[in-house]
Amino acid sequence: MFKPMRSYNPLLNLMNKSLIDLPAPNNISILWNFGSLLGLMLITQLITGIFLSMHYVPNISMAFSSTIHIMRDVEYGWFMRFIHANGASMFFLFLYIHIGRSIYYYSFYKLYETWNIGVILYLLIMATAFMGYVLPWGQMSFWGATVITNLLSTLPYIGKLLVEWIWGGFAVDNATLNRFFSLHFLMPFMITGMVLIHFMYLHQTGSSNPLGLNSDSDRLPFHSYYSTKDFIGFSVALSALFIMSMFIPNIFSDPDNFILASSSVTPTHIKPEWYFLWVYAILRSVPNKFGGVVAAFSGILIMFCIPFMFPYNKVPLTFYPNMKISFWLFIMCFIILSWVGGQPVEAPFITISQISTLMYFMFFILHPMNMIMWNKLNS
Repeated sequence: MFKPMRSYNPLLNLMNKSLIDLPAPNNISILWNFGSLLGLMLITQLITGIFLSMHYVPNISMAFSSTIHIMRDVEYGWFMRFIHANGASMFFLFLYIHIGRSIYYYSFYKLYETWNIGVILYLLIMATAFMGYVLPWGQMSFWGATVITNLLSTLPYIGKLLVEWIWGGFAVDNATLNRFFSLHFLMPFMITGMVLIHFMYLHQTGSSNPLGLNSDSDRLPFHSYYSTKDFIGFSVALSALFIMSMFIPNIFSDPDNFILASSSVTPTHIKPEWYFLWVYAILRSVPNKFGGVVAAFSGILIMFCIPFMFPYNKVPLTFYPNMKISFWLFIMCFIILSWVGGQPVEAPFITISQISTLMYFMFFILHPMNMIMWNKLNS
């Protein structure tokens, strides 16, 4: 046990409880570093985004040119843009690892509010990233916005009206770009507020740990035991981001997005950024347009149900050998869907995406049943 320091200043006292004397389990691994790394990526995106917004022009006749101006004429503008673009990819990589760790170690046990706020955060981050992808106004930006927003037209009665309301007209045009830029600028601040709420609920109950134990007698102060680990993680993540931005900055960029947007020329293969490919693959795996939209949104929204699928279990998958198999099959389905989402809509990719989609959703049915069966066999 340790005795926390006390301060008469309420702000310093709050910071002390959150960053210095926060009781943390003494056995958490490096996988618990990704929460703080996500905070680092959010700050990086905010800072670079603010600088980029000073030179960007949200107008269809100047957006593409202003992006080139940032790259060529603004002092270190190329570096800011590459950090922002590759930072988004690193953000989603850390986010998927963070979610996977939470599922594997049942971190949502007694943390239902924290988990649900985390899912809301994921939806907000997806929306922000989508609108940011539209801003350079290249071919893939324009046609990606057209295809994705058009999906809402499948909604009965209000679909067409809703799409035109989002567009601000009858096609993706100047009004669409303007409102996407405004929302892309404002939503990160909403995300920051949700992150603070996420932290508040997390610190109220405390972090989980690899063994699923909930003992107050074996906790350590966050500083300096875990602040040192976080600092090392920050150094590695920022170094990787800087190296990527300087030596392989366009590794995740689509070549079509280096061409000015044109409504008269459709790209051969329209696809989103890599972190949306798994949803895109689910969308394309269903032959019916409305069914595909329902399946794609269900693939994301089903994460709200995860805490209620295992309400009484607090032991991580480490102690369930059979369930570890189903978990890694689920991860494999996610990776295959991400790969298939970037392939053309033709055989055999259609069949692979349909099988992977079915296995993805089967995880949420068979996994709880597998747990119930295992508990009965060992009771």
